[in-house]
Amino acid sequence: MVALSFAVLVGTAILTCLFMAWVLGANSNSPPFAPAIGANAISTMRAAFVIGLLAAAGALMQGGSISETVGADLIDGVAITPLAATAGLLTAATFMAVGIYTRYPIPAAFATTGAMIGVGLSLGGDPAMATYQRLGTFWLLVPFMSGGLAYATAVVLRRDDVPESVGVPLLAGIVGAIVANIQLGVIPDPTADQGTLARFVSRQFGGGPVLVGDVDLGTVLVTIVVGALAFSWVRKRVLASVEDGIRSFLLVLGSIVAFSSGGSQVGLATGPLENLFRIELGLPGITLLALGAAGILAGAWMGAPRLLQATSREYAQLGVRRSIAALVPGFIIAQLAIALGIPISLNNIILSGVIGGGLAAGSAGVSRRKIGVTVTFWLLTLGSSILVGYGLYRAFAAVIGG
Repeated sequence: MVALSFAVLVGTAILTCLFMAWVLGANSNSPPFAPAIGANAISTMRAAFVIGLLAAAGALMQGGSISETVGADLIDGVAITPLAATAGLLTAATFMAVGIYTRYPIPAAFATTGAMIGVGLSLGGDPAMATYQRLGTFWLLVPFMSGGLAYATAVVLRRDDVPESVGVPLLAGIVGAIVANIQLGVIPDPTADQGTLARFVSRQFGGGPVLVGDVDLGTVLVTIVVGALAFSWVRKRVLASVEDGIRSFLLVLGSIVAFSSGGSQVGLATGPLENLFRIELGLPGITLLALGAAGILAGAWMGAPRLLQATSREYAQLGVRRSIAALVPGFIIAQLAIALGIPISLNNIILSGVIGGGLAAGSAGVSRRKIGVTVTFWLLTLGSSILVGYGLYRAFAAVIGG
């Protein structure tokens, strides 16, 4: 009887995880292609299809660090039980489902973090204040970093004394150099769980002298080469046709950010089940990530178009240049968060970038009311999800038993 009850509870937790991942695919992985749709570089339905594939791939290759943070670092002194995970995931998914219905994107990181803190406190755990301080500092900096970088980039791209055959390819070179150094689970590394393209290629040629920390000369040279190749490819396309070249870069950039969004978001669905899968069931972490990736894929294909329309049309009327300006900081910040194991909201990052890029041409293209309501939604989400998560677990425990 006990074994049957546990099996039912595990099954319920897995279904809840899939539901949460589905909502993430529909909600939080939509913004990366919103600027491209706003710039008429890709259709809404095609963007939803591409987002699903790329976000699922990112979830499998980069999702481990965020999953561990959400599953183990938000509460001290207790382990998240299957019942608590179910309560937390249901709380977070419900908040984001409301966002989809109202067309105000809810930040998944806020909803999930608040929900898991709530259920953890309800279990009798202690607040992990050091983790909260680290997360809070990063979250507060995100709008300023993303909006500021997007604004500065958009201003540079609009300057008459900076030729587009130089400015846009230079951004592509920077993005290419960063891509060469993002951590991927499919790249082997003898000293880390995840390797980078630059380090892997460098090792094949001996690496060279160490410059600082674990960075060797070979890694630096590979980074420069990849950046130069990206610069050359975009410059060649821009010289052939300015508009077509810029749109090509915008699509590639949106694809990279969509991949990054999967890596940064899947842990919000899988993190609550880390203890169940790894400790109680003894399954490898990739199994849990694959579960989350499948849910994200389905959600993106089925539910993303509605949010794509909202974020691309209603926040700002962007051209291709300001769209690029919105996505570049989004990619950088998303990868930084993955490296640090910090759950983030792609909605927050991309929308801040959209707003910053829009303000570069004046505030007329930005809906201030929409921005104000969205920020209010975000703040209410974090606080109320803690209360709802706490109360929902208590209700479950009273009916089912702890």
